[in-house]
Amino acid sequence: MSALAEIKDAARKAGFARRKTAHANDIGTGAGVLSGLLAGFRGVPLSGYMPIRTEIDPTPAMAEAAAHGPVGIPVIMAAGQPLKFALWEPDMPLVAGPFGARIPENPEFFEPEIVIVPLVAFDAAGGRLGYGGGFYDRTLELLRAKRPTLAVGFAYAAQEAETLPLEPTDQTLDMIVTEVEVIDLRA
Repeated sequence: MSALAEIKDAARKAGFARRKTAHANDIGTGAGVLSGLLAGFRGVPLSGYMPIRTEIDPTPAMAEAAAHGPVGIPVIMAAGQPLKFALWEPDMPLVAGPFGARIPENPEFFEPEIVIVPLVAFDAAGGRLGYGGGFYDRTLELLRAKRPTLAVGFAYAAQEAETLPLEPTDQTLDMIVTEVEVIDLRA
């Protein structure tokens, strides 16, 4: 394992520990803060995610947004490939997908202009540490090459790290939404 890989592994372990504690104490305010942000983007195609493990849950905000425009969820196609996004509606039938995330049984794909991104840790500059597969980095790079794409990290405030070990291929977040605030990094 390279030195950078070891540093990232340690940062992930610390991020997972902070997230686990925050998740255990979650009072459910995060989706409301996310809904408040998304209200300013009514009708813009967006993607959220189906939470796994101790990820903060965006589905109430996604359900509200779905009343105004297309909402999707990510589908992992294969290792090393960008994600695709399948249209999602509240209460639609879902099946188990790769890595435990639920996906539509018969996915209908589209491209979002806003991507709500799960994460393990973030920093004040919009750096993001994920699970290590690079799926969101590849996907955001691809989408941003086509059109402006807003990357919104959704996390518990406790997931913020002082610094993160980042690489040139890591895509930064434009905004971060926590259970207590919206951090706009676009300025």
